[in-house]
Amino acid sequence: MNVITLHNTLPAVFAGRGETGSEIWLREVAFEKGKRYLISAESGTGKSSLCSYLYGYRNDYSGTMAFDGCDIRALSVEQWCEIRTHHIAYLAQDMRLFGELTAIENIELKNSITHHKTRGQILEMMEQLGVAEKAGSLVSKLSIGQQQRVALVRTLCQPCDFILLDEPVSHLDEHNNKVVAQIVAQEAQRQGAAIISTSVGNNVKITVDKEFRL
Repeated sequence: MNVITLHNTLPAVFAGRGETGSEIWLREVAFEKGKRYLISAESGTGKSSLCSYLYGYRNDYSGTMAFDGCDIRALSVEQWCEIRTHHIAYLAQDMRLFGELTAIENIELKNSITHHKTRGQILEMMEQLGVAEKAGSLVSKLSIGQQQRVALVRTLCQPCDFILLDEPVSHLDEHNNKVVAQIVAQEAQRQGAAIISTSVGNNVKITVDKEFRL
């Protein structure tokens, strides 16, 4: 996948509002593979909705979203499975971890499907992020910041063309923000992938090619 395009897209909840002032909604927007984007937003402006649309979780919007020119509304379940396994790596704001499983079990759930990372590589990322000692701990016993770091490692356990991050450092301090930025940037460079990150104020500290206001 090389480009994601939006054409006059607008969440259904915003219908009838007219001009939104957004640089995303009701615009012509293209996200290109290999580039880095920041979507800055205020709460309630639709950043998590945008991520859900791009990952195929929701389709309650007007206008068009397309992957390499193909309208994503036309994609089959099988095609979405392929996209989520090989083309878009997604870290949701709510992280979607399984509290009854350990940190490493949560990560290996995904890696067992993709076989993208070795166990050593996974533990190395966890070590960099300061959660290696929590590998055997239940996720439900971890702090929100620790959960966020575990979820990031899981997100990167796949091949991808786009890394989609919804507020990836919202619960992290300055140090861990920088570590996250470094790990994500390295993985994106390794795969030639784009980074699309959203933020309501605490931005992941990567250099971006373009920033949008949502």
